[in-house]
Amino acid sequence: MDSKYWNDRYLQEQTGWDMGMVSPPLKAYVDQLSDKELRILIPGGGNSYEAEYLWNQGFKHITVLDIAPIVIERLRSRLMGTAIQLLEGDFFQHKGQYDIILEQTFFCALEPVMRPDYARHMLTLLAPGGHLAGVMFDRVFERPGPPFGGTEEEYRALFSPNYQIKTLAPCYNSHPARQGSEVFINFIPK
Repeated sequence: MDSKYWNDRYLQEQTGWDMGMVSPPLKAYVDQLSDKELRILIPGGGNSYEAEYLWNQGFKHITVLDIAPIVIERLRSRLMGTAIQLLEGDFFQHKGQYDIILEQTFFCALEPVMRPDYARHMLTLLAPGGHLAGVMFDRVFERPGPPFGGTEEEYRALFSPNYQIKTLAPCYNSHPARQGSEVFINFIPK
């Protein structure tokens, strides 16, 4: 969780994870949501195509959190005229209550040793009945990360003690570059 590291990655355009568009599984998930008043957090938001899509679909309470100052600066320029809340900061220090937290390339950026902290901190951020939803890799990377991969079995072991696993299944609608290597998650705190 080093601000300088991630800031440098963006400044040097070392953002191979960036698809340049809304993740298709997240778009499909958002498209089935009808309550435009939901409080939505996108941690490690990066270029936040999802936040922009949410705004354009009429959602009113969107927060993007990222540790890299350049990301927030660029988003302020790109998303000017919206009411999307843009926060620079460390996810693990963030406080708030959200109905939905969208996961898109944040979890895989964390050292695996931090994953139990991620799962615990999400519990503090999710409102009662809230959802942690999004995509995670369903593959192991041979080179050192980030990104850090994982498997469905690992995710079940990590999340099932404190979350109801509503969905943990292979994505049928991944971006072509990620076809066959993602699972969609939808977890609700127990």
